[in-house]
Amino acid sequence: MRIVSASQEIVVRDVRPGDLDRLHEINAANVPEVGDVDRRRLRFLVDESAIALVVQVGEAIGDVVAGFCLVLPLGSSYDSVNYRWFSDRYDDVMYLDRVAFDVPYRRRGLGTMLYRAVERRVAEAGVPAIGLEVNADPPNPPSLAFHERLGYREVGRQDTPYGIVVSMMRKEVGANVPT
Repeated sequence: MRIVSASQEIVVRDVRPGDLDRLHEINAANVPEVGDVDRRRLRFLVDESAIALVVQVGEAIGDVVAGFCLVLPLGSSYDSVNYRWFSDRYDDVMYLDRVAFDVPYRRRGLGTMLYRAVERRVAEAGVPAIGLEVNADPPNPPSLAFHERLGYREVGRQDTPYGIVVSMMRKEVGANVPT
């Protein structure tokens, strides 16, 4: 997906091998909203992902990876308790493991753009739903509101071994995914 604004070009594209250092940097800046991972673990997650996307923003001194997401199919060897929660309950879902943006690129509509691209890709793969979790206790009100606005609905809650209660959310996707 490519959008050109008056000031810059915005592209949603597949993750490339050279993106890993930048993804790790963005991920680290977003802990605890996303899980902390080292480079090796992040490489594993990228490799396991059915969908791995970045949002690239054209800037005066070059294109910048502003954010990314990783979406895992069922059947992965990923050991996340939240991934396993969906795997144990559903056979028709892809798991949106992590979404993270660098601070200057938040609240600019890029997350919505990225989610729409993910929803299209999941629907094109013939998978009818996306599952994900959002911190419920301690709460993450902006993330909960964002996901609810996009049509994600709570289908359960889970206590995690790292001391957070998460809202397990799901969205049905299909041929009518907004652009």
